[in-house]
Amino acid sequence: MNVFVKDFYVSMELKSNGIELGVYTPDNETQLGDCYVAMKGLTWCKGKTTRDNGILVKWQDLIDICRSDETLKTALKAAKAVP
Repeated sequence: MNVFVKDFYVSMELKSNGIELGVYTPDNETQLGDCYVAMKGLTWCKGKTTRDNGILVKWQDLIDICRSDETLKTALKAAKAVP
């Protein structure tokens, strides 16, 4: 994956607009989506999905998912099982 900062709205601490990251295939041919990092958490927007229609992962949820290798593997297995 190639990841680019698309917009940078930061002043020492992240505010509500946060940072917008563009995520592309390794050859930079296809945009996979955008990831917004802000005070509330991470918002994933697949493809050309707008921020308002993206999936928000609150910081505490991300912390819970990533608290160990086991919880991360379990979450990824569950995510991959959904079509």
